[in-house]
Amino acid sequence: MHDLIPPKVRARLRNLHLTSKRAVGTHGIGMHSSRSRGAGLEFAQYRAYEPGDELRQIDWKLYARSDRFFVREAERESPLAIWLLLDATASMRQEDAARPGWSRLDAAKALSACVAELALRQGDRFGLIVLRGGGLRLLAPAAGARQRDRLLLELHNVSAQGAWPAAEQLRPLWERIGAGDLALMIGDGFDEDAVAIAERLASARREVLSLRIVTAEERDFPFRGGYRFRDPETGEELLGDGAALRDEFLGRFAAARKALDARLVASGIRHAEYVLDEELDLPLRRLFGARDAMEAS
Repeated sequence: MHDLIPPKVRARLRNLHLTSKRAVGTHGIGMHSSRSRGAGLEFAQYRAYEPGDELRQIDWKLYARSDRFFVREAERESPLAIWLLLDATASMRQEDAARPGWSRLDAAKALSACVAELALRQGDRFGLIVLRGGGLRLLAPAAGARQRDRLLLELHNVSAQGAWPAAEQLRPLWERIGAGDLALMIGDGFDEDAVAIAERLASARREVLSLRIVTAEERDFPFRGGYRFRDPETGEELLGDGAALRDEFLGRFAAARKALDARLVASGIRHAEYVLDEELDLPLRRLFGARDAMEAS
């Protein structure tokens, strides 16, 4: 169940830390600031002593000056809740001819497993929502190795099918992803309904990240000769000569990526792109801003 992450990638993950906008510091475990008050490391304010408060929280120097008891409050550190929103629609079956057996969905599963490992190491909670034809499949966030194993089992059973779920099937997204949670959307990224979900979550003050998976053939369009291009979700087909279509496709694809990135930036959504021939941890480093460059494999 642990072979979704190649050994070399797993080793490099040790230098990577999940971060959120509400992080107090820059490194992993215990560095996610909560809105609740209590005993912690970052001073927030004083308040009057109340029965039940711990004596160690009383500021005795302030008592000596004021003859009144005051308690030091601080931001209480709390684990982050990370939701992995996995696109498992039919388009995620696509793979590159140069790397058969490694589809967008395979990459999405492996990236999800990487994030789960990072969350596990940091003591954060993590859960999964699979979106595909027929609706959602949900694994509520929890922490620990058993949760990691449950998530890996869910990923193992996921297959790509159908189109994006209907609006009425998306209710769990709005009900379960809470304020302060982090939602990482992993998929091909261009489905308008998926982009609308990201924007809606962000407008509701959820922290949203987007990880877009594209094929090397989309990036390079290496086709020569006659080809039949088929949309796996709509069934639409295009017949044409690969070389003749190349410049137009690359131009339109670049424009679409630029427009999508602009929409994400406008909504405050951090985003990164992963191409199927890249190292698996590279987009995570782009997302979470690792200080060190990725070591050569």
